Amino acid sequence: MIVASLAIMFHNHWQEHDMLDLNLTMRWLSITISLMVIYLTGMMDDLVGVRYRAKFAVQIVCVLLITSSGLYFDNFYGLFGIHEIPAYVGIPLTVLIFCYILNAINLIDGIDGLASGLSMIAFFAFSCMFIRLHWWMYAFISVASFAVLIPFFYYNVFGKPRRGRKIFMGDTGSLTIGLLLAVCTIRLSMADPVKDSLLPSAIIIAFSFLLVPLLDVVRVVFCRLRRGKNPFEPDRNHIHHRLMAMGMSQRKALVCIVFVALAFVVFNMVLIYQISPTGMLVIDVALYGLMHVCIAARIRQRQSAGESGRSLCSAISSLFRAKISELTQKI
Repeated sequence: MIVASLAIMFHNHWQEHDMLDLNLTMRWLSITISLMVIYLTGMMDDLVGVRYRAKFAVQIVCVLLITSSGLYFDNFYGLFGIHEIPAYVGIPLTVLIFCYILNAINLIDGIDGLASGLSMIAFFAFSCMFIRLHWWMYAFISVASFAVLIPFFYYNVFGKPRRGRKIFMGDTGSLTIGLLLAVCTIRLSMADPVKDSLLPSAIIIAFSFLLVPLLDVVRVVFCRLRRGKNPFEPDRNHIHHRLMAMGMSQRKALVCIVFVALAFVVFNMVLIYQISPTGMLVIDVALYGLMHVCIAARIRQRQSAGESGRSLCSAISSLFRAKISELTQKI
């Protein structure tokens, strides 16, 4: 936000007109204040711990501050047959989706480089969209966030702990990034005459950039509820855990998930002009579900092979002990 603020300041200094009008200034201030609040909350959670109920309360306060500046979902673009929606529906829906995105980024941060890698893809895609639309304030936010994540990704994945060059994201980073991604998603999903002529199904495009972490949270929560567990308690059922259960290393799992996220972005960007938003959402969910069916089958196959191997070793060990016992009796 500091980099984006400097960029806006220099733009206003060298150009004849200011980049931010009154409405954009209100939105900028609300985003900046919310970002600071969520940053301090994440830092407190990393240092001393914060209960999830308190974090939810802070997130709701932040999103209400942002929606008060006029940022909220106001159009579904035909998703489920819904188009324009009134403010009394859009604002509560924005609160729900805002908290959903924040916690999705927080929960996907399970291996080195995963949350930052997926966020880099999303910020780069948002940057392209906002630059194309000439929405410079949001473009600066996206570009600055993408640029900041590049060195972080390097030191998070390739940094050497022994040399003191290994850094981690923690809740401070994941919540901060989640808030900025939520703001970009909401803004790109809002109705706008210029944007609607270029991106007829903007809400699907906006969520396409975050499809992997968003769908992974839904699947994990559903699995926890089905097993009678608390949906907020951690487990090893996220997509990176399942890929590593297949035998992948952390690096291979990271590359695989990033590739899947890129594939969803390209797939949706290509087909969104030929398929309705509802049809696109159904296809995305079906493809993601099919992928996890294949992963589950591979995990079961690997576990069966491991059990067979252990059974064979046990049989050989028993036979060896019997032969030793027989030889001992003869002696």
